[in-house]
Amino acid sequence: MSAAGLAAALDAHAGLAETAGVGQDAARAEGERLAAAVAESSPRAPQAWLEATGRPHGNNAAASLQPFFEAAISARRWRSAPTDLLARLLADGSPHAAAYAESLAGVVDAAAALGDPSISAIAAAEGTKAVHRSAASGTTPAPGAPASGLSPARGSLRPADLDLGRLTGATLPPGVPSVDSILDALGRPGHAPAGTALGPAIPGTPHTPGTPHAGGETATEGERPSSAPEPEVPPKSLEELLAELDGLIGLARVKSEIRRQTELLRVERLRTEAGLTKPSMTRHLVFVGNPGTGKTTVARLVSGIYRALGLLEKGHLVEVDRSELVAGYLGQTAAKTTEVVQSALGGVLFIDEAYALAEDQYGKEAVDTLVKDMEDHREDLVVVVAGYPLPMARFIATNPGLESRFARTIVFDDYTDHELRDIFALLARKADFEPLPQTLERFAELVGHEPRGEGFGNGRWARNMLDAAVARHAWRLRDVAAPTVDELRHLLPEDLQDVVDIEPVSGAAGSVRAVTEPGTEQDSITEDEEPA
Repeated sequence: MSAAGLAAALDAHAGLAETAGVGQDAARAEGERLAAAVAESSPRAPQAWLEATGRPHGNNAAASLQPFFEAAISARRWRSAPTDLLARLLADGSPHAAAYAESLAGVVDAAAALGDPSISAIAAAEGTKAVHRSAASGTTPAPGAPASGLSPARGSLRPADLDLGRLTGATLPPGVPSVDSILDALGRPGHAPAGTALGPAIPGTPHTPGTPHAGGETATEGERPSSAPEPEVPPKSLEELLAELDGLIGLARVKSEIRRQTELLRVERLRTEAGLTKPSMTRHLVFVGNPGTGKTTVARLVSGIYRALGLLEKGHLVEVDRSELVAGYLGQTAAKTTEVVQSALGGVLFIDEAYALAEDQYGKEAVDTLVKDMEDHREDLVVVVAGYPLPMARFIATNPGLESRFARTIVFDDYTDHELRDIFALLARKADFEPLPQTLERFAELVGHEPRGEGFGNGRWARNMLDAAVARHAWRLRDVAAPTVDELRHLLPEDLQDVVDIEPVSGAAGSVRAVTEPGTEQDSITEDEEPA
């Protein structure tokens, strides 16, 4: 799609905006800014953007490109938060909010195709569309629903907002208290300290990037080094690891692929031990899918399975992203990447959103170094790269060395409504809560209406639903001086309301925020996991 495509998308967006009552000029300006923010990493995108928006530009005058970069800088926040006009529509409860968000998605698609589309721009487009569609979902009130002074996007604990819960600086109505202040006001011992997640930590929470998981296990939030040496945990057997894989909720296609890969590698080992010719088989994997679909959890299991097969010595998992592979200067990146690879030897190196390495020459240096290190350590290193499907495919195609080494791609499908309900129920039990049957029915209704576009949070969405429900549960008991054990444990359907009408706590004001720590992803849950 060329500049003409963006111009047409902006015209259509302005036309819809008039119907929504926000003004054509304002909507067009907002669309232009959002398009610049999405396309800014693509070569020749600034010139195409200037043409699409009718601004004069020259071939060699850097000053003529200034409007593009100013627009991009001003709108970067909209890649992770609703635009101002969409937020206004949401605050007003406008029935046109969802259509406006969909129109913005059309502008974003056109922006991602400007110039020479970069992988980074494509990834930014997918995330941006998911943000706006998720924010606008469920904005039409149900018949008979009570009116609320709280905006669905700014001041409530709607699940969709919590999945975007790392939004910062959101403007809330005066007097809306923070979750922490609510809990503090209850005055009961045992509630979570400020800044921590409610309930026990759940295994599978990512650890600090760039550090290996000891023994192939996932570190949990709140762990601290101990001065006393911890007893060595015996590594799990292949049967135990495969049973753990089978115990994950959903992921039928993933389980099948991992078992097939396991058998291929097992037979390869047996042929080698028998003195037969060793087949040339890649061990490296590509994981593609939306967030929260279990990619990190399965990578941890893969590391243990490879160790159990005798293919890796340690079977630990090292998680990194672009920032931990790329340095600030050319020449330094190679050393930084090699250092990370060295820490992963004998285990699995897991690179999340690996397509970010295709952004510039620094990322290219990291990829070239990684390809060389993968060849030099072919017997004691496995690399798993993960991210959205389309950007990952384009990333692999950027380097012939990557194409030859990543021959197997495993697709992580979104969870079904039933699977998400099971995840929600299991997470609640791990946190020592009990959702009543009618509460699970209410959850099923909510998840059934949640848009399943690219970027849907899956297991993370279910976890955010639980966190919001726990906060509502605490507020519901605010006037109960001595609640029973059942009252402390039971989650009721009203704890899953889309909008929470809470009264100000004396002397407390602030932003309602998600109670999960930023960056926390609860990927997959098994029936036999124990709270950390």
